[in-house]
Amino acid sequence: MASRGLKSLDGAALGIDRIEALRSAFRGQLVSGGDTDYETGRRIWNASIDRHPGVIARCAGVADVVEAVNFARENGVLVAVRGGGHNVGGRALCDDGMVIDLSRMKGIHVDAQNRRARVQGGALLGDVDRETHLFGLAVPTGIISKTGIAGLTLGGGVGWLVRKYGLTCDNVLSFEIVTADGKVLIASAAENKDLFWALRGGGGNFGVVTSFEYRLHPVSTVLGGLILYPRDQATTVLRHYREFMKSAPDELAVYAGLLSAPDGTPVVALIACHCGELEEGEAALKPLRALGTPLMDAIQPMPFPKMQSLLDGGFPDGALNYWKSAFLRELGDDAIQTVIDHANRALSPQTAVVLEYYGGAAGRVGASETAFAHREAAYSLGILCRWTDPAESPRQIAWTRGFAEAMRPYYSGAYLLNFLDAEEHDTIRAAFGSNYDRLVAVKNRYDPTNFFHLNQNIKPTA
Repeated sequence: MASRGLKSLDGAALGIDRIEALRSAFRGQLVSGGDTDYETGRRIWNASIDRHPGVIARCAGVADVVEAVNFARENGVLVAVRGGGHNVGGRALCDDGMVIDLSRMKGIHVDAQNRRARVQGGALLGDVDRETHLFGLAVPTGIISKTGIAGLTLGGGVGWLVRKYGLTCDNVLSFEIVTADGKVLIASAAENKDLFWALRGGGGNFGVVTSFEYRLHPVSTVLGGLILYPRDQATTVLRHYREFMKSAPDELAVYAGLLSAPDGTPVVALIACHCGELEEGEAALKPLRALGTPLMDAIQPMPFPKMQSLLDGGFPDGALNYWKSAFLRELGDDAIQTVIDHANRALSPQTAVVLEYYGGAAGRVGASETAFAHREAAYSLGILCRWTDPAESPRQIAWTRGFAEAMRPYYSGAYLLNFLDAEEHDTIRAAFGSNYDRLVAVKNRYDPTNFFHLNQNIKPTA
């Protein structure tokens, strides 16, 4: 299907002469309807998202980003920003407007001596891991290698190293960003301090981040993998998991999941990663692994990039997705039982329900030190509904919403920005917690017209 053409926000079609003027100044690739790459360019990982941009601006560098921002602002064009395109809500795409696509900007420079890395905004987690692992170093990121580093970082960033080294955003030393007025700024502890604060958890509200400077940590070989149990042991396993995590060392992250084995058999899984010394990891994991007789215990030493891609198969491109997520006040017996009861009624074997325990280093940062406010949170619940038949969409979405509603009595009132699908403003506001008003002030300064609003939006009052 062809693009419906590039239009301004008032619905008027932009003339070909304006687009050609942009093309002449652009060094990357402009893709529009009828071009060979258009259908590929408008697809993202979540097949539930079906949008038709007027133009996809595949930027070759920062100058292209500036050209695209200036063009869109001057012509009143809707803008979406694409890094990895892995956000479940599809915020990387729009209808009739411009997608500023960073996917070709994947440059990574590792300064091993000073444990720093400069990463462009189109890089995926797997790209970063490949380069840093060469030096026995790592950035604390997420758990799926196909995730874009930009969206993950701007939303906080939680993964296998969060308990030892904090959130991804806690490990950013500086940002290079193109703001709505087309300026290129550096945000750091020394420059544009208010923007530096806001970008660490404030989402894509303040501009297009073209590169990130990260602090690196000594992580090379980890002890990790999956332990699987029959689904009928879920109550015992989740209670054991809850008690075990109360005294787990910071080096150890463990998530619990209610999912299906490759043959469709429902199971309960514990997924662990210990990033310290292997002997210490064996000792730390011993009590967790001592529960009953699992169907499989695949805990083993592995290179960190392998750990980072271990769950990739559970998030395939081309599946339809609809997610609900929230932080829990606690993981009590009633909450556990509600999770199990609803997970057992899942309508698709591709669906997974995940409980992620945080704490550790991330919880020792003050709520106001970065824009990511929910430092006291322990458990995050993710209801990750996936299916393949579009005709099933109403039933799958209804099941997910019903599950989320049943869990509402156990919610803390906080949400993880990176896990949010399409949500109402009240939920998005709650995801920013006590920092929302301060974020509005930063939005007023750097994007008073809300030029960047296809995100978990912070509305300016200026």
